[in-house]
Amino acid sequence: MNATRLAQSAYRDQARSVRTDRGLEYDAFARVTQRLVVAAGQDPRDIPNLAAALHDNRRLWTILATDVADAQNPLPAPLRAQIVSLAQFCHRHSSAVLTTKASLQPLIDINTAIMRGLSDRRASQ
Repeated sequence: MNATRLAQSAYRDQARSVRTDRGLEYDAFARVTQRLVVAAGQDPRDIPNLAAALHDNRRLWTILATDVADAQNPLPAPLRAQIVSLAQFCHRHSSAVLTTKASLQPLIDINTAIMRGLSDRRASQ
């Protein structure tokens, strides 16, 4: 490995270590949402890519719902309940996208709103 690549690797590893939880959550939502946007613009018959994007979104929401369901989670209980409700909606709507060709847009909109909230909170910290 040459010196430039070694330096880039070291910087990248260091940058990852100073990321906040909120920043990591934002990045996860950004990646998953981008996959949904790409899937929305593809041929509707491209079921494997659509299913993979929906699966990633469901996994993200499952992780989030599991985290907020923990009694030790510091978020206020009403917000935690709203997040669980959003997770349930995302799971149901993902099924509807696959079975009835419902639009991906509600999932994209929800994720984008979450990203906005995460971004606003990152800026204020």
